[in-house]
Amino acid sequence: MEDFTAFVSWPSAPLTDRLVLSALETLAPQPTVVTALSPDLVASPGRLLQWATYDALHHDLTFSHNPDSKVLSSSYVIRKALIRKHYLSRCIHNYLTKHPNSVLTWGAPRSWELDISFADELDELWGDDLYDMSDEIEKKDPSKWWILKPGMADRGQGLRLFHTKEELQRIFEEFEQEDSDEEGEEEGDSGQGDTAVMTSQLRHFVIQVFDHSSQGLLVACLCLLQEYLGNPLLLDPAEVPLDDSQAPPLQELHGHKFHLRVYCVASGAIKVYVYDRILALFSAVPYIPPSKQQRGGEAGALDLAPHLTNTSLQTERGEAGVRLLEELVGCHVLSSPSHPQPRKQPLPRRAMGQAMDPESISAARKERAAQALESQYSTFTADDISEIKAQISAVLAETFKAAVEMSVHFQPVPNAFELYGIDFVVTHDSSPNAPRKFQANLLEVNSEPAIELTGPRLTWILEDLFKGIAKTCVSPFFTPDSSQAREEAENWKVGETRENLRKCLDLQLRGGQGW
Repeated sequence: MEDFTAFVSWPSAPLTDRLVLSALETLAPQPTVVTALSPDLVASPGRLLQWATYDALHHDLTFSHNPDSKVLSSSYVIRKALIRKHYLSRCIHNYLTKHPNSVLTWGAPRSWELDISFADELDELWGDDLYDMSDEIEKKDPSKWWILKPGMADRGQGLRLFHTKEELQRIFEEFEQEDSDEEGEEEGDSGQGDTAVMTSQLRHFVIQVFDHSSQGLLVACLCLLQEYLGNPLLLDPAEVPLDDSQAPPLQELHGHKFHLRVYCVASGAIKVYVYDRILALFSAVPYIPPSKQQRGGEAGALDLAPHLTNTSLQTERGEAGVRLLEELVGCHVLSSPSHPQPRKQPLPRRAMGQAMDPESISAARKERAAQALESQYSTFTADDISEIKAQISAVLAETFKAAVEMSVHFQPVPNAFELYGIDFVVTHDSSPNAPRKFQANLLEVNSEPAIELTGPRLTWILEDLFKGIAKTCVSPFFTPDSSQAREEAENWKVGETRENLRKCLDLQLRGGQGW
């Protein structure tokens, strides 16, 4: 590998800064690290790596075609088709119009865009842009809910759930009221907790269908659901204690919703890799379907705590709700018992003539009750995880294909790479005729993911991830072209894993140059 200079700057993300520097130390030779781009370096960058926050990157250098320079940047300049909710919704919709058999048909939520300034504009929209949603609402299906997400808000801010047109009307009226309040005034006790949102972020909304019998509301921290999805996969993180304590017995477990944080790396124009160590982020309290929460009160009174899985809204819990997906193997699947629980447990059997004292009878009854309860629930297996990972890879491959077709808002170039934090939710369909037991569903794509919320216990996976990025994206770029390097790159097939990165897409765009 040739010598090069590395510009590293993450002023508001010290953990990312440390991980980048640590990853660069694994390269040979190690680059010369600078924390600012001097005018001389900009004028004559030579071999330069920009591994920095988006706002610190010199994007003109990324697009430069100076024959005396070789610049690699840690972000694509144009990628709104992926990282903005309403653009991603539109991107997937357009792609499915052309490719109706894509896995995105069942691996991404049905969505509506809503551009609105005042609540009274809703009446007209029900007969226009939202006419098909209006038809769904008029069916009055108690299991159908929708989630409203401001297009420019993040980290779970501004999320609202609604079931009727009237509830959506009240939500917008609530936003209008907040807009008229003094700027910066703290939100009152409206039941929304930390999901308040700046009114400047409210204009562009994405409304997504939510079926509470499916994974629906689960990730209100970015919860996207589709009509046809089954029950949410519910597990209890307490079955994987973070200390030396014993896991609680089955009868004390409670099903929690969770979403999966998947780290994905896009490189050049374009290869896409999925990091195979996936995080599961759990809600703080057990899941309750919204139809059982709401008792005819105001929409704003709906408690979102059972549905919020975003770690940025649960900072007081620390690492309590974070697990590696593989750690959940053996946990009981609490979303759908295999058999109905008997109303009355049978008396314990005993041999003829054998005397049993009351304590023995009670102990035997408890044992049989525990065995009967155990038989109702299946466990989460390694095979289940393998299937979910395969689905995630397929959905992400199609998502990036969709973004590529929206070229105005996604323009991959050969001298850039980018790390994304992508959120999925897993639904559970226990019906015997279900095409699949578990289904991974895309929620959203985040640039510059908040990796510091992973917590110190699992920081090692981030260290491994960044080292993998350095070896997969950085090292080859600054390595002189050779037949050996080309052969190694060509032999990395889609579906193969190296450096714990599973390749899920390999496209050659725009005449092989990506420009």
